[in-house]
Amino acid sequence: MKTTPRPIDATALAIMLGLCMVWGGQQVAVKLAVPVVPAVLQAGLRSVVATVLVGAWMLWRRQRLITGDGTLPAGILAGALFSLEFLCIFVGLTHTSASRMAVFLYSAPCFTAIGLHWTVPNERLRPMQWLGMVIAFCGIAVAFSDGSGADLASTWPGDLLAILAGVFWGMTTVVVRASRLASAAPSKTLLYQLAVSAVLLCALALATGNVHIGPMTSTVWISLVYQSIGVAFASYLIWFWLLTRYSAARLASFSFLSPLFGVTFGVLILGESVGWRFGCAVVLVFAGISLVNRRR
Repeated sequence: MKTTPRPIDATALAIMLGLCMVWGGQQVAVKLAVPVVPAVLQAGLRSVVATVLVGAWMLWRRQRLITGDGTLPAGILAGALFSLEFLCIFVGLTHTSASRMAVFLYSAPCFTAIGLHWTVPNERLRPMQWLGMVIAFCGIAVAFSDGSGADLASTWPGDLLAILAGVFWGMTTVVVRASRLASAAPSKTLLYQLAVSAVLLCALALATGNVHIGPMTSTVWISLVYQSIGVAFASYLIWFWLLTRYSAARLASFSFLSPLFGVTFGVLILGESVGWRFGCAVVLVFAGISLVNRRR
């Protein structure tokens, strides 16, 4: 029996602020560990640990890991797209700053809206949402133009990978919403994505020879624990728990705080600089995404 979503209360607000801080710090954590643990291997290890933890959590909750509900094909596809998303994020962070990655990555809601427009009849875009799309992409163009020629020559590959990560993130959401995964348990959908990405990313790391790990420091250990347990396991499960109790649309509006935390952490922890044009780009991207996700 479906329950009516609760209005956002102080508990939900506090949890969402915490989640946005966790998600915003993800790019900084990856940057801190990349000099010691190669990007692709780092992404694979993160998924391996989170897969084991989610599987154990489902067993503890007495949820079946394997069922004949017809979700396997969509689950594998969602997992492959999830793998491509994080491959782009982790490799992209070796070419661009955590601040720029945080903003470009959150172009994903726009790509999600476009995909759902063509696959889910009740998700058609309205003129105001198309306007939001244009504004958001103008913001991305402004962000690309921020910095000197030398800076852009070194960051544009990472910026492009960040946008591709947003595309794959959006495609993953479309697959989940438009397939049998829409009625599956959220933990099972998450397990599909983590398990498939663990296999694919670790195999890619082995195939490319990017498996050499340097001397481990406390900072690197904290980064890996943060990514695998804090982000991929705990934060995603908490997010799914919130979705069972509160309005998804209202919760999603808070997720736009994540890039703000990402930019802030990049400046404070990594010492990254942000130009005024990039600041204007952030405003445009947020304004556009807000219009895209605006309800009637």
